[in-house]
Amino acid sequence: MRADLTYAIGDIHGCAGALSRLLARIDTHRSGAARRLVFLGDYIDRGPDSAGVIATLRALQVAEPDRVTCLMGNHESMMLDAYRGGFGTTSWLENGGRATLRSFGTPDPQALPRDALAWISALPTVWEDARRYYVHAGFRPGRPGIDPDPETHLWIREPFLSADYDFGRHVVHGHTPQRSGRPDLRAHRTNLDTACVYGATLTAGVFTDAQGPPVEILQVPAEV
Repeated sequence: MRADLTYAIGDIHGCAGALSRLLARIDTHRSGAARRLVFLGDYIDRGPDSAGVIATLRALQVAEPDRVTCLMGNHESMMLDAYRGGFGTTSWLENGGRATLRSFGTPDPQALPRDALAWISALPTVWEDARRYYVHAGFRPGRPGIDPDPETHLWIREPFLSADYDFGRHVVHGHTPQRSGRPDLRAHRTNLDTACVYGATLTAGVFTDAQGPPVEILQVPAEV
């Protein structure tokens, strides 16, 4: 039997069909090995079925609470702010929030299902294992270890992307879409957002205890 594997999945953005196909691909790939799933945030907005994506992830967590980790992304954070009636409501609606509302069958952020909102509000912004840090957007470079600022976890691009700083463990993230459909593989970080909602691919990085960077990449095409 193969060693335990960790599969980290990049930004889904309402692409429930691609998520279903990638999960099937992962089940075939692991060939009976134990596996952990780490989802890097941005489950909602822009794509056709944000409600379906959230339902799938919640069901996975219920079935395997110790084997499935879901992180918060900046789009989940914007959704919560819109529910609260915050100043960012218009920004959320203009950045894919309307598609999310349609998938839940309501035009009103305050009518979103409470159980889904409660699940989202409890999501962590970072997770770690022995060799990697997992986060939606990244950390501020300059100091090893996990950045203590949750807003940075959700939103940072620069200087994180250009510094390629060594945080002491490999950083696995999403947030910045790679329109080429290929992950951005660097010495100290891996970006798994491969622009599925823009018609490219949905990606899972395959990780082991042997090294920080992925040992393999699994991909499925965008919605078909």
